[in-house]
Amino acid sequence: MSAVRRVGFGLLGLLNVVWGGWAIVAPVHFFRTFPGLGFHWTSAYPPYNQHLIFDLGATLLTLGVLLAVAAVLDRPVVSWVVAVGTGTFGLLHFGYHALHAGTMGGTDRALSILSLIGGAVVPLALAATHQLRRA
Repeated sequence: MSAVRRVGFGLLGLLNVVWGGWAIVAPVHFFRTFPGLGFHWTSAYPPYNQHLIFDLGATLLTLGVLLAVAAVLDRPVVSWVVAVGTGTFGLLHFGYHALHAGTMGGTDRALSILSLIGGAVVPLALAATHQLRRA
C-alpha cells in the first residue's frame, strides 16, 4: 500500500503544482482555458479577476507542496494532516460549485463536479491506507 499511497499523493501534488504554477505565470490563460482539453471551467464564473486567479494559484501550489511532502515522508500523521487540510479545501470548493453552476452545463458541469468530489475524497482515502494491514 505504501507505493500506491506515495504515487497517489505524488500525482495529486504534481497536478496541483502544475495548475498553481499555470495560474500564477499565466493567469488570463488559466482563467480562459482551465482545465484544458477543450473544457473551460474557470471562465464559466466571470468576470476575470487577476488577484483571485493568482490567489487560487498560490493555494494550489501550497496544496501541491503539502501533497508532495506526504508522498515523500509517507508517515501516518503527515498523511492525515495533509489529507484533512486538502480535504477541507476540496469539500468547501465542491460545496460552492455544487450550489453555483456559473455558465456551465452538461458534460462540463458533470466532470467538474466529479473532479471536485475526487479532490475532497482521494487524499483522505490515501491517508486511510495507513490503517490497512496485511493479514
